[in-house]
Amino acid sequence: MYRSVATRGGMPTDSGDSGVVTLDQVPSWNDTDQRSSFLYGPGDSSSPLYFSDPLTSSSGSNSGIDGMVSRFPVDHDINGRIYLWRGNPWNLEVDAVVNSTNESLDEAHSSPGLHAAAGPGLAEECSALGGCRTGMAKMTNAYDLPARKIIHTVGPKYAVKYHTAAENALSHCYRSCLELLIENGLQSIAMGCIYTEAKGYPREPAAHVAIRTVRRFLEKQKDKINAVVFCTSNSSDTEIYKRLLPLYFPRDKHEEEVAISKLPADVGDENGETVIDERKIRIKPLPVLSLTTTNASTASVDIPINDSDSTLRRRSSFHVDAYLDPAFMSLMKDPDQRRKEQWEKAAQAQNGFDFAKLLGFGDLGGPPLSAAEEYSLHSRYFAKANSLNLSEIAEMKIVYRGGVDSEGRPIMVVVGAHFLLRCLDLEHFVLYVVKEFEPLIQKPYSIVYFHSAASLQMRPDLGWMKKLQQVLGRKHRRNLHAIYVLHPTLGLRATIFALQIFVDGEAWQKVVYMDRLLQLFKYVPREQLTIPDFVFQHDLEVNGGKGVIVDPRTKYIYQRPSA
Repeated sequence: MYRSVATRGGMPTDSGDSGVVTLDQVPSWNDTDQRSSFLYGPGDSSSPLYFSDPLTSSSGSNSGIDGMVSRFPVDHDINGRIYLWRGNPWNLEVDAVVNSTNESLDEAHSSPGLHAAAGPGLAEECSALGGCRTGMAKMTNAYDLPARKIIHTVGPKYAVKYHTAAENALSHCYRSCLELLIENGLQSIAMGCIYTEAKGYPREPAAHVAIRTVRRFLEKQKDKINAVVFCTSNSSDTEIYKRLLPLYFPRDKHEEEVAISKLPADVGDENGETVIDERKIRIKPLPVLSLTTTNASTASVDIPINDSDSTLRRRSSFHVDAYLDPAFMSLMKDPDQRRKEQWEKAAQAQNGFDFAKLLGFGDLGGPPLSAAEEYSLHSRYFAKANSLNLSEIAEMKIVYRGGVDSEGRPIMVVVGAHFLLRCLDLEHFVLYVVKEFEPLIQKPYSIVYFHSAASLQMRPDLGWMKKLQQVLGRKHRRNLHAIYVLHPTLGLRATIFALQIFVDGEAWQKVVYMDRLLQLFKYVPREQLTIPDFVFQHDLEVNGGKGVIVDPRTKYIYQRPSA
């Protein structure tokens, strides 16, 4: 009945042939071999598709991930049910194909070419469904398509300030499609990218949501689904899926180990949905108050009915308020009251005497942010960072990942001499820092700061440092173990002292000063750091020839030059 179309490596030919493709013509994820682009990048570290990691060698070293458990372990059974195919889903001979549409299910907003391929009967059936809500899915017949059914779903509109809501709505789209597939006794599905350009969803963050949602669903329902085909319509989406699939569907232990360091910190709950801790309702278990119960029952005989009712209400209210989580109760405050308090704090900050600004430390005014406000700020910056190409910041090598310290905590390295303020877009730098720090700040970690030869560089003021602290959020401060500062100057010590007073004592009290490289190696093993050559040279110039150091990478001996 149908013509087959030749394929190469799971991708359709460019001949323009729109014939039918069967699943046996598309290799499963277990059978494909895209490991090179995942492990080592496409060869150009400036490409936005490249995982920039200056400390990862081509040998695939797993430095820094020892002892960490993969959140998505190798599962060949699940991998055998996953397919990646370049082309239109409706060319595939599967049980169901997914149509990304709008709430009205009209033809103009559906996946391009679907209605033309299916025939006029599809539009008639869609008009009789009564629309579909965002995040939900509905099923129709497939008409002239090789598939048996079409599942229509409505993806969310994207806005940075509603990033979490958009993520969860998109996750629900994929889950609703898979649930509808099972409810109708079907076993194979082809899914295009549900997010669309018109709705503004960034492609790579959306692909993370799609892939992790399918992975979590198959972990629970893999016996009921034989095939999930991720269909891409352009080379950009294809490359994104090639890079991200190994994170959630690793095919061997090596891919699993590499994925540990490349996975985002937030991969959702057991369904792949993002959960905000501040929005959870947590009620602690009430103790058994037998004495109170006895007294209450005894007293109820003597108390008039009206008084008894009000007394019980008061007692009930007291006990519930005592055991509700304070973080939740803080969100129960009237929104207008919260806004009024914020305005009052802002007005006080503006009218007050800004001693720090007078001393040239920058604008340190403004009210402190609550936990919920810091979380929202961090989420907005992290979402924006994932949607931009920040390779020009990465190339400056100001901030990059190290290995682990002597107690196994991951290390972030900061090179002060590379921080060229005149050449740097500070807003992009903040976005890059948020993106790079995100995997680390979920657990205890340390920072190594090389101030070597950086004393003459211009530095941002304390107001900017305060903003950076707020964007990184409270997890950064809570999980930061230490900041190891190498080759500090008197000016740097004074700056850090000001940071402790005016910005954040909790984080900057954790600074550990050291004047020699050998002191640093007591805390962080030499092999766990990539150190610029000028740091070795600076150490010898400052400390004399007392400590000749051999770089184990190059075997080069650094020693004080002769007079």
